[in-house]
This record gives sequence, C-alpha cells and structure tokens, in this order.
Amino acid sequence: MNPFTTLTGVAAPLLRANVDTDLIIPKQFLTTLVRSGLGRHLFHELRYDPAGRELPGFLLNREPYRKATILLSGPNFGCGSSREHAPWALLDFGICCVIAPSFADIFFNNCFANGILPVVLPAEAIAQLATVEGPLTVDLPAQAVRAGNLTFAFQIEPARKAALLEGMDEIKRSEANLADIEAYEVRRRAEAPWLAISGR
Repeated sequence: MNPFTTLTGVAAPLLRANVDTDLIIPKQFLTTLVRSGLGRHLFHELRYDPAGRELPGFLLNREPYRKATILLSGPNFGCGSSREHAPWALLDFGICCVIAPSFADIFFNNCFANGILPVVLPAEAIAQLATVEGPLTVDLPAQAVRAGNLTFAFQIEPARKAALLEGMDEIKRSEANLADIEAYEVRRRAEAPWLAISGR
C-alpha cells in the first residue's frame, strides 16, 4: 500500500446518491483475485453500451475526467454488498480519494484497507467543489480539501490517518507488532498448556 499524504488532481463529479458496489464494479467481474485490470470495468454499466463501446456522455469517458484521481459523489456511497473489488477497481482506475456526504460502513473500511482516502464533507461543500475548474487538492496531514478559493476541513480517526500516511495496511501493521504477538503466544502456551495442539 502506497503512503497517502497530499493528492492534487482532477476531481470527477459523480453527484448521485446511493452509488452501490454493483454499480462500481458489476458482479461478472468478481471472479478474479488479482487487483490489476479492474479499472477498465469501473462503472461498467455507465461507461459502456451492451456491445462494449464507450458511451461518450459518461464523465469518465471524457477529458479531463479520464485521468481523475478524486471522485466527488453523493450520500451513502459504496452501499450494497461488501465486495472488496469495488475499492480495487477505483484504485486501479487511478482514483485514490472519494469525497461524499456519507459512506456505507463496509466500503468505508475497505477503502482504508486498500489505501484510498474516503473524505466526508457536507453535500453543499461537495456541490461547490464540483463547480471549480482546475485541480483539487486533498491534504491529509492538514485534513483539508482545497480548490480555487475554497477550503473545507474534514475529520479522520488518528489511527487511520497515521496508517494512510505511513502506507501501513493490516498485514504491515501485524508485522510491525510481530515481537509482541510472538511473546503473547509463548506466554499463552505457558499459562494454558492444555490449549497447545499436539505436534506444534
């Protein structure tokens, strides 16, 4: 997982409520366990016609949004199933931050686990950001979103902020505490030897 500090880039305004995980990445693309390649199927039903041709009216098929790294959206983003392919598809497309008034809990947690920053801002603030021409900056250390003359502060749990800044996913966090884990296992075996499994 790459560290997330400050991101400046194109923000795509997909200002609709209840964007579910099936819309983000349809079920027919969930057979893979590989994270790469899913970006081309992001919002597949909105981006392509039944023959697989791009729909020119959809924003991610137009410049400058083809290169979007930030997504602006409506409330309850990421609702639906718990599929982790949804943040994988966003990240593979190039989107590293989603800004919405609210998120579905599982999707919100999956974002942090995969290095995507989900930012909660009021709908009114997001509507203002969507009108600004030019790049948008998400400053995680300062916990602020800036575009043009606009600046909006956002909240984030300190532990999650630190993990993103350091690029620490769950595996790396576990490895960082390996000595404590091993010491616990030794102590536990001594305290409750009857729990030990024969042969281990």
